[in-house]
Amino acid sequence: MNAYVEKVYNGLVERNGHEKEFLQAVREVLEALSPVFDKHPEYENKGLLERFVEPDRAILFRVPWVDDNGKVQVNRGYRVQYNNAIGPYKGGLRLHPSVNLSVIKFLGFEQVLKNSLTSLPIGGGKGGSDFDPKGKSDNEVMRFCQSFMTELFKYIGADEDVPAGDIGVGAREIGFLYGQYKRITGLYEGVLTGKGLSYGGSLARKEATGFGLCYLTNAMLRKHGQSFEGKRVVVSGSGNVAIYAAQKATELGGKVVAMSDSNGYIVDENGVNLDVIKQIKEVERGRIKEYAARVPGAVYTEGFRGIWTVKCDIALPCATQNELNEEGAQALIANGVFAVAEGANMPTTYEATLALQKAGVLFAPGKAANAGGVATSALEMSQNSQRLSWTFQEVDQKLKGIMENIFANIDAAAKEYGQEDNYVVGANIAGFLKVADAMLAHGCV
Repeated sequence: MNAYVEKVYNGLVERNGHEKEFLQAVREVLEALSPVFDKHPEYENKGLLERFVEPDRAILFRVPWVDDNGKVQVNRGYRVQYNNAIGPYKGGLRLHPSVNLSVIKFLGFEQVLKNSLTSLPIGGGKGGSDFDPKGKSDNEVMRFCQSFMTELFKYIGADEDVPAGDIGVGAREIGFLYGQYKRITGLYEGVLTGKGLSYGGSLARKEATGFGLCYLTNAMLRKHGQSFEGKRVVVSGSGNVAIYAAQKATELGGKVVAMSDSNGYIVDENGVNLDVIKQIKEVERGRIKEYAARVPGAVYTEGFRGIWTVKCDIALPCATQNELNEEGAQALIANGVFAVAEGANMPTTYEATLALQKAGVLFAPGKAANAGGVATSALEMSQNSQRLSWTFQEVDQKLKGIMENIFANIDAAAKEYGQEDNYVVGANIAGFLKVADAMLAHGCV
């Protein structure tokens, strides 16, 4: 690691030693950026890295709400506005018991680079709460969302900060949040993305992250003389990203043989029936084990990490951070995996990433591979600003072009800095340089 980079990282550790997710994300990025600072000493002179790793602001607030039994519950809400050098803050809201400041900071930090890679004018931010929507009634979720937005609205706006959905925040939650924002402010503007089609949402937004993941993966495979055609594919998770990654992988000729949720995973050697998965997950909000009871020949196994022992050519981790550890990576390698592309945010541990790269497995990091969601959110912002609604085909075609352009850029950056085919290095460098140049242009602010 470059001496200047190491000094900045050590300073972060001293101040944020308890924030393990945040430090993991920063370490992985800074190691990749070391050659940039060897080549650009002016960045050190301007204190650029010290400014880059610190968020513009981190907002923490209480969220009181009343459950169906009339009892007051209190959760913590967060919004980290990380960097707006190239556009308004943009990033999702996550509702999950694991949410804390470290998780939100890591997601916001990654979002800055991811949004930069899209080549669209959006900065990076992230937010959420330790509220768990699972098992809650619609009315409980509504009351929580209304309370959450009653505080959050002070800090967001169509040209200031535009949140979207993430884990635990789907169409239902976005609707409740938008309704409260409109009620409080009296403004009908594109302040949230992932909205319903009846009030300013974009076609293809639900599919965007999963589709985009496969578009970039396919571009990476093509460069190496491969494709999805005839390949066995394992997709972890069974939310929006996983479902639509599985759909697009199938459309591109692959056979998805395994999917999972937080309890366990199913294997279907005939190819996963996505109609059944969608019924269970999108309509019934059920557990994936129900798939095995409905589809003859399918097998369910407890424990979600076991999915990485399923033989495959292409693995797409699409569930949550650090789900693919070194043990899982070694299982994939032993079974002959050819490519791994991240659909979730940092789903692969640092050690697992190194093991995959050392074994010669093609590896596409999430900040590049799952950028399709935020790219389409930015397209939704454009439609809102113009009072237009594009067709599914128009949005999908723009998405495909953005993802293929991202791959071309990270491929070129890796090659320029002497790390050809290292797409972790390429993504971090390509994303950083655009933000860095904008920060320099703005002066010391």
